[in-house]
Amino acid sequence: MSATDTTPPDTMPQGTTQATPQILLAHHLKQLKLPTVLREYDKVARECAQGGVDHPRYLLRLIELELIDRERRLVERRIRQARFPATKSLDTFAFTAIPGLNKMLVLELARCEYILRRENIIALGNSGTGKTHIALSLGLAACQKGFSVAFTTAAALVHQLMEARDERRLIKLQRDLQAVKLLIIDELGYVPLSPTGAELLFEVFSQRYEHGSTIVTSNLPFEEWTSVLGSERLTGALLDRLTHHVHILTMNGDSYRLAQSTARRRISAKVDPEQIDPETGEILPA
Repeated sequence: MSATDTTPPDTMPQGTTQATPQILLAHHLKQLKLPTVLREYDKVARECAQGGVDHPRYLLRLIELELIDRERRLVERRIRQARFPATKSLDTFAFTAIPGLNKMLVLELARCEYILRRENIIALGNSGTGKTHIALSLGLAACQKGFSVAFTTAAALVHQLMEARDERRLIKLQRDLQAVKLLIIDELGYVPLSPTGAELLFEVFSQRYEHGSTIVTSNLPFEEWTSVLGSERLTGALLDRLTHHVHILTMNGDSYRLAQSTARRRISAKVDPEQIDPETGEILPA
């Protein structure tokens, strides 16, 4: 440095040398995006000190906690992105109410290996038999296994496609729908589709054929799908692609939604209204 050079030598940022290790550690862990390590390192350090755990095992515990928490956050993100109308699991499904449903097949499908094989699932049955519950449960299982999932009803999807076409963003939407590992299309058959809507829906199935798995629920047997799609040719082509690699769940039976509602009303009639939780409907202890 020359005698006339007044530039100060390189120094640490102001305040760094005076900062406590805890402040510096918190800063670095935030920069590295390790929130669980930041939250748990002090507690785990005390536990390891009391148990005589060495430094490598201390670090191992911290990293394992970070990985577990990171996976939990990823699952929660996939569930949010799936846009499920409700979170349902197979643990709460009344299999005994639908004796015709192959329970072992459903449990096997919950392992999500069909997604790796790009196979489809079709749940057929009359209203109220739990088709949506099964679809949501399998979608939740897929999120937990690390697969991307999207949930929609047939009517909502067609509306979304037609809106995207009008706004000249149809190709992007179609690419997004093709990229998702599991697409769930609920309630096919409840609302008749326009010719344009049926063709756009067919394109979704066609583009996903052997590229990703699709779950479809319908209250109509296959021979009546023409009444929704409006064309025998289109219906035949759609079913040809959809049923090539497929697991069919037959879910005909009495509506267990109606049965559960009736049972709740009967119980309520025998219980003091003040014993019923107004938010959940559950009976409170006397």
